[in-house]
Amino acid sequence: MSNGYATLATAAAKAAPASPAVGHHGRMDTGSVNLLRELLAETGWVERTRDLGLALRATRSPGGLLLVGTPDDEPWHLTAHLADEARMSDLPQLAPTLVRWAPPPQAPPHLRVGLERIEGTGRGETLFVVAEREAPVPLLERVDDARRTGATVLALEGGDPALEGLAHDAIAVPRLGPVTFDGAQHLVSMAAGELPARPGLRARLAQLLERVSGPQVTD
Repeated sequence: MSNGYATLATAAAKAAPASPAVGHHGRMDTGSVNLLRELLAETGWVERTRDLGLALRATRSPGGLLLVGTPDDEPWHLTAHLADEARMSDLPQLAPTLVRWAPPPQAPPHLRVGLERIEGTGRGETLFVVAEREAPVPLLERVDDARRTGATVLALEGGDPALEGLAHDAIAVPRLGPVTFDGAQHLVSMAAGELPARPGLRARLAQLLERVSGPQVTD
């Protein structure tokens, strides 16, 4: 596995603005995200974020998962988390490309990808829009173009009907809902890197017995 994922995660973490405490919008470790899942178990949030995470994994090739935000809030932390998940889960299609509004010319190549990259998207690629606030018109226009050229458009947003209407799948995070926008990002990134749990021995034996003898019918 290339060290590119780790490099991207480190660069994103360094370049991202400082975060407040974990209790609201700060960084979360795996244990904190698992606790959040337990707290949200009856709300439908775990299932929705898992669905979106699985959709991210449908990207066909490394570099084909594009993340873009708004001009004043680019998704640095989510980019870093997905890079970590790609590396730890050995899922190269999750290695994200951060699309920036005004990348500095002296930045490393992987941090110098501008909006023109969206214009080249096509089938098998995914454009993931992360926008807590309303997406500006220039972004909506590029999202519409990407969808027309065959890219899959996903969105994590704060309640933007225009963006939601362009996305193939979207999660709206209400400001007064049970989870913060930052928390939703952690849920999605963890879900994207999760491998399906392998059934235990007892469950596998039960499945084998059912295939051989057919399902048991109880009175």
